[in-house]
Amino acid sequence: MRYLLNLIYLAVWLCLTPWLCWQACVRKKPVRGLFAKWLGHMRGPAASASDRGHRPLAWFHGVSVGEIHLLRQVITRFRTRFPDWQCAVSTTTATGFDEARKHFADLDVFFFPFDFTWAVNNALRSIQPTLVVLSEGELWPNFIRAAKKQGIKIAVINARMSPRSARRFRMFRWLLAGVFGQLDWIGAQNDEYRQHYEMLGAPRVVTTGNIKYDGVSTDRANPKTQALRDLLGISSDALVWVAGSTQEPEEALAIDIYRRARAAHPELRLILVPRHPERFDEVARMLERSGLGFARRSLLTPGAPSPATPLPEEEERIVLVDTIGELSAIWGMADVAFVGGSLDGKRGGQNMIEPSAYGAAVVFGPFTWNFKQTVADLLARDAAVQVQNAVDLESAVLRLLNDSTERKRLGAAARAFVLSQQGATARTLDELQTLLGPNKSKIAA
Repeated sequence: MRYLLNLIYLAVWLCLTPWLCWQACVRKKPVRGLFAKWLGHMRGPAASASDRGHRPLAWFHGVSVGEIHLLRQVITRFRTRFPDWQCAVSTTTATGFDEARKHFADLDVFFFPFDFTWAVNNALRSIQPTLVVLSEGELWPNFIRAAKKQGIKIAVINARMSPRSARRFRMFRWLLAGVFGQLDWIGAQNDEYRQHYEMLGAPRVVTTGNIKYDGVSTDRANPKTQALRDLLGISSDALVWVAGSTQEPEEALAIDIYRRARAAHPELRLILVPRHPERFDEVARMLERSGLGFARRSLLTPGAPSPATPLPEEEERIVLVDTIGELSAIWGMADVAFVGGSLDGKRGGQNMIEPSAYGAAVVFGPFTWNFKQTVADLLARDAAVQVQNAVDLESAVLRLLNDSTERKRLGAAARAFVLSQQGATARTLDELQTLLGPNKSKIAA
């Protein structure tokens, strides 16, 4: 079966080759880490397993920026509880790699290998982990089979599986050939996800809750948010609308709504944070065509004149955040927060937990299957607003900008809900400790 998978992967790569060449030659954006992923060649401390003696190693994997942020508190607490273990971190995307290097400066960080047999075997021989921890559900059949063949334990944390994904996995069950049965332990975000994994043959699945609730800040005065306020010239009493993790056509909608909203709220600030870096320039051109004053975050540096001090009548009240890794802190400025990727039916929504934790009045569209349980819980507590289309979005945003009492009520309810959900990280570490057994490490008290 592994050779059939290799052939399927090669066929996909042949189809992707023209696009990859276009990215590299025309757009000057080659895929980073391409050859390391192809060959499974890992560099750095983890690649020298003999240098660490008999110390076991836990390999943590997060696909991109969101998963890397999730792993921050998990790895920190894992290292405290298992002081004799080494840790290494892999990721798939270039943005995830940069975030991992920033947050795990003292650990080995590398790109996850493609799921070809030679790549995964080379990677596993280089790293020689005792435990592999996959976040949220990044499951590759050849990697899992190779790891199990070498006696490596595999855990999936904060696992999620939408009904659509479960149906797809069932359709290709013949190709996966028992992959789910080879997973040693899965910590699911909720009971529905747990049931999906169990139906696919996973032997040990526990509902641990959503780790993303544990890693969020609830303090609007935190140093990162305050530093960005100072840099952007946004006072603590300013009225701020943040449209974050946006995708096409959400930025255009936000700009149009902002244009009409500022008739009643001339002091309103809009902060636009596109989801994908490759769209930063496109959104900048969109703002230029709008005729509205705006500033690009990447051009602002500490000590430079702020776009809002002083503020002439038509000064830049819009900020385009064309940097990576700052949205978490930016949500702390939001009075009203629109969470993108939720209006067009293609992406399934982005993380609304972070703005909820800060007590913002949170709005999102109808397509939120990536956060199905979180959305259901927020709506059940009347702690967020779900809109169905662009017209509803404008109505909701204008209503919340006009009604400070309702904004504060929604925000307080959302923040209280997030606080009530915390604790998944501790439950996950308890389960990992049980999985590893008492003799696998000296465990800190």
